[in-house]
Order: sequence, then C-alpha cells, then structure tokens
Amino acid sequence: MHRLGIGPTEGWLLVVLAVMGAGLGVLAPGFASLPNLFDLLNVTAVNIIFGVGLLVVLIAGGIDISFAVAASVVQYVVALILPWFGGGDWALGLLLAAAFGTLLGCFNAFLIFQFRIVSIVVTIATFNLFFGLLMFFSGGVSIYDLPEWLTTRVAVIGLDTASGRAELTLPFFVMLACVVATWLLLRRISTGRQLYALGDNPDGARRIGIPIGAMHYLAFGWLGLMAGIAGLMQAHYAEEVVPNALYGRELDVLAAVVLGGARLGGGRGTILGVLLGVLLVAVTQNGLNLLGISPYAFKMIIGAIILIAITLSSEGVGRLLGGWRAPARRRAV
Repeated sequence: MHRLGIGPTEGWLLVVLAVMGAGLGVLAPGFASLPNLFDLLNVTAVNIIFGVGLLVVLIAGGIDISFAVAASVVQYVVALILPWFGGGDWALGLLLAAAFGTLLGCFNAFLIFQFRIVSIVVTIATFNLFFGLLMFFSGGVSIYDLPEWLTTRVAVIGLDTASGRAELTLPFFVMLACVVATWLLLRRISTGRQLYALGDNPDGARRIGIPIGAMHYLAFGWLGLMAGIAGLMQAHYAEEVVPNALYGRELDVLAAVVLGGARLGGGRGTILGVLLGVLLVAVTQNGLNLLGISPYAFKMIIGAIILIAITLSSEGVGRLLGGWRAPARRRAV
C-alpha cells in the first residue's frame, strides 16, 4: 500500500468503499449499474473540485466555510456579465469564473493575514456577507436564460448499456484537470512543501523564511479559484443559476475532506484522501436515496463526521491519550 502512496486512512477508506459498494449492489441493484455510477461521478465532480481547493487551505493551517457561497456569487456574476460579450464561450466563462473566484478567496486571505484574525471567524463573516449581498441584489431570483454553450450537455464518453445510456460529462473531466493541477501544486513544486510546513509548524515556518502572507494568499486564492470553476460547472450541470443552490454544500465537503485524512490543525492531507472521502460521502448519500431512507439520516452522518474530526484534532484528546498511555507505560516498567 505504501509503495502505491496509499496510507492507512486511504486504505481504510478503500475497504469501506468496497464493502459499501458490495452491500448496496445487493440491497439496491440499481446502484451498481453503469449509468448510476457515471451519474454519481458527474454529480460528485463539483464537490471534488471544492474538496481539492479546501485541502490546500487545511494543509496551510486555515479553514474556510465561505467557498460554496463564493461559488454561488461567481456563477451569478458570470451569468450577468456574459451577455455583455455576446454570450461568450467556454474559454471566457472559465476565465471569468476563475478570476472572480480567486478575487473572493484573496479577500479572505487579506482579512486573515492583514488583521491577524482567525480564519474560521473571517470566513463565517464572509459567508454571511457574500450570501447576504447575493440574495439582496438578486432578490432570490434564478437565472434561466443562459448561453447555449453553458446549458448544452457535453458527453465526452457515452456508452449504451442494458440499464440505459451511461455518460461521463464535461464536469468530470474539468474535475480531473483541477485534481491534477492541485496535485502538482502540493507535490511537485517547493511551494507545496512550504504550505505543509506552514500548517505543521507556523512559528518554525516563519523562522526559516517562508513568506507567511504569500502562503495565505496562495491557499485561499487557490480555493477561490476552484470555487469559481466549481460554480460554473454547477451552473452547466443544472442548466440554471439558483442563488441558494450551493448553500450548505460547504459542510458536506468539509466532512468529506477531513474524512479523507486532512487534519483541521494543518500540515496533513492528500489528494487521494480527498477523492476517497468525497466518494464515500457521495456513495452514502446515493445509497440512502436508493434505499428510500430519510435524507436527515445523511445530515446526521455528516454532523457526526465533523464532530469526530474536530474532537480528534483537539489538544484535549492528545492530553487524554497521553494520560492514558502514561500509566500503561509505568505498569509495563
């Protein structure tokens, strides 16, 4: 496993996914059909794009809960601007979404770094600021008159099966590009190592000359970039822009990323862990839907994951485990 870059967390997630997949294949035969599995990947693409962006922030020792609302702002603003360019095209749409998303992410970084405010406090504030402004100026009205290129379903891979047509669409392949870009950032350039060092030991990172401000702007700007792209993919998939469509998505993504092994205290996390965590959450939700179980059960699971992650990341647990191990060591002596 380690030779393949698969750690203990990723290994357990693979086992759980395999067990859940086998169980759902028996209890809900429609789950294992190729159309359902392809649809699951298409739907999950937006959350994975969010997830790899959030991973960068968590690795750097921060936390951001405003990214889903920022994505909603971006898709709404882009939908309003595109008619000025005659409707535009994919290149312009992605450029605008990336630019506005990065700008919102850097706004968070500016507040956090310049005013020395804890990141979760800042992003709670900007979560409400972004959503309030969006609802105020939009009046909660959705946009249905979108350019044809944005609403036309793009099936890159299509297969006819006994269960129906199975297609992998554009959001899935955009997600792959975002995953590869984030992997290169974290694993193939020195900046990625600096982000890990900052999250693991901020004081040590500062002493060895790592530019703390630049790392904040990079981490939150990267999440903003991913959020902007994810927002455009969501609009493409839904074929409309609904101001509150992504509201609440941040908790699902946060739960999936910490489930994949990212530490809330910073300094730890992998791309593979994010992929497996998001897929596990998506499979759980899809399985509950197919089995006709209340969606509130899914919310309870998400809440439990976040609570367990926060508990295991706290210093109190470390002291508790340390106090439990000390008597055991004394007995052994």
